Amino acid sequence: MAGRIPLILLACGSFNPITHQHMRLFELARDHMHQTGLYQVVGGIVSPVSDGYAKQGLVSSKHRLAMARLGLQSSDWVAVDEWESQQADWTETVVTMRYHYSRAAEKRWPSTKDTPLDQPSASGPPQLKLLCGADFLETFKVPGLWRAEHIEEVVGHFGLVCVSRSGLQLEQAVHESDLLYKHRHNIFLVHEWIRNEISATEVRRALRRGLSVKYLVPDSVIRYITEHNLYTQDSELKNKGAKIRPLTKQTVLD
Repeated sequence: MAGRIPLILLACGSFNPITHQHMRLFELARDHMHQTGLYQVVGGIVSPVSDGYAKQGLVSSKHRLAMARLGLQSSDWVAVDEWESQQADWTETVVTMRYHYSRAAEKRWPSTKDTPLDQPSASGPPQLKLLCGADFLETFKVPGLWRAEHIEEVVGHFGLVCVSRSGLQLEQAVHESDLLYKHRHNIFLVHEWIRNEISATEVRRALRRGLSVKYLVPDSVIRYITEHNLYTQDSELKNKGAKIRPLTKQTVLD
């Protein structure tokens, strides 16, 4: 893939717990970006959110990190990064992207078998794009959740690789937003023809009810959940009634 732009895919989120769907997004996105003929994906990063996010039912970052690492043991190009999860407060997505972009500029992005860390790139440092599901675009519409300048930087400067889920029309979401439409050439829409409706929310619900989640999450993750007694009725009450940190933090900043 000589002459192509090196690219890192970054996925931010709760990963509570990581599922096969989360991991599948990376494979779909890599295939799509390669098929553009413009990019060579040189690495992927899973960045679990910090405990300060304060979402109901969010288990400790140490567990979410451990489960993500177990789930991605077989990947030779996607790595789990703990920086965001270890911050004392919730970190804006754009701040996390800046951090990983600076690391990439220093040639410290996750290596793959095809692109080892010590191999210089003729195209310069890699680009960084945010990998997300289609529902992520809907978050831009939530009042108080995003600062306008942050959306501009995430979409305009870095870019999105967005994988579709049934019931959500990616093209329509871009069309209905003037800001997204402005940067539509930096938003890559990936259609998932083999439907995968695995939801971490439904996985947690099944676990609370004592139901099987085999084939929804990796066996190693299931064993970890069992060993540490995660996702119980009690754990789901954590942060109940609290506003997620993005809403309260943006209010303070405004």
